[in-house]
Amino acid sequence: MSGTVELPVDTVGAFVGAPAMLAIGASDGTLSGTSLGVKDLFDIAGTVTRAGNPDFAAGRAPARRHASAVARLIEAGATVVGRTISDELAFSLSGTNVHDGQPINVAAPDRVPGGSSAGSAAAVAAGLVDLALGTDTGGSVRVPASYCGILGWRSSHGRVSVDGVVPLAPSFDTVGLFAREPKLLLAAAMAVLGESTSSPSAEHAVRVVGEASAAVDPAVAEEIDRVAHLLGGSVDHAYLGVDLGAALDAFRTRQLWEAWAAHGAWISSTAPRLGPGIASRFSAASHVTEDQLPAADAVRADVAAAVRAATSDGGILLVPAAAGAAPLPHGSGAVHEETRIRTLRLTCIAGLAGAPVVVLPLCRHEGFPLGVAAIGAPGDDVALLAWAVTTIDRLEKETP
Repeated sequence: MSGTVELPVDTVGAFVGAPAMLAIGASDGTLSGTSLGVKDLFDIAGTVTRAGNPDFAAGRAPARRHASAVARLIEAGATVVGRTISDELAFSLSGTNVHDGQPINVAAPDRVPGGSSAGSAAAVAAGLVDLALGTDTGGSVRVPASYCGILGWRSSHGRVSVDGVVPLAPSFDTVGLFAREPKLLLAAAMAVLGESTSSPSAEHAVRVVGEASAAVDPAVAEEIDRVAHLLGGSVDHAYLGVDLGAALDAFRTRQLWEAWAAHGAWISSTAPRLGPGIASRFSAASHVTEDQLPAADAVRADVAAAVRAATSDGGILLVPAAAGAAPLPHGSGAVHEETRIRTLRLTCIAGLAGAPVVVLPLCRHEGFPLGVAAIGAPGDDVALLAWAVTTIDRLEKETP
């Protein structure tokens, strides 16, 4: 990549304020000439990290240095052109921030973009930036990538430093990226991972997670099977032997407990203005007790072991990246919560396992984008990303 980066015109309301040159990328890096949006959860030197909430911002000074992931992308040549909208404290999957607004999802303009990395996904989908940083705790890269019809990568837990990132639930928090081009996603991920080379993609067995297919509408399950056939020539359903309801309960118990540990004191002392969904989740978080954690952690260990076993031979697991297409924003709270729960049953698999995921924009549901979440072995991010590049390149060549 090379060339001069120009400021985008924010036609979709993806940025916090107007786009601005916040950091110029190195001129000789692998990402030189690329533009980068940064989720409003990462520190950018000289600016205030708001975490999607004005009261949170009011108590913070400008960051003294870049978050680690931001710094690595700048060193690789990416130029930061603005902060992108995040749901408050990253505690949502919808992308409907009551303070900063709802970015437009160009793939489904009357529907939500997905959250909490809403602005990053919307900016990439609209072509305003080449790359955008997000975070993923319970699906905050995977869901907006799915809804907006773009590529998304959630890193293995602990594989990328979260230094300089506002936490939500540290034992689940991960850094991720959005892009439209597979090779650019791989190059940016390599920079964030601190890797210099990637081997050509090897053959990987592709398996559809049976429990996930049983948890979604038949039309969604059929789409995943269709893609599995394209990727592997046959459809192999693998059952992990886990109860997704119990898995979700375990995920939510620990996530809520950690979220209150991270932000409960601030919420209790300042009574910040929070959107209704966010406020409800933090209220629930305040009632989770430490003695509930051992049972949750036991389920977590079982899910992690099942995913490791299913990917130990280099196999890749396929699940829907979300329970369906992007929903309309103006539904009842109960409808939105049910949509959230149905999606979390899918996303909690990789979350509990700490596994990497690449979302491939290969499906449709109700006429709108639906991503396929490809789950790799924990720690094998580069192999998964290389497979995704090779796979999409092959499918594009095979498409008339």
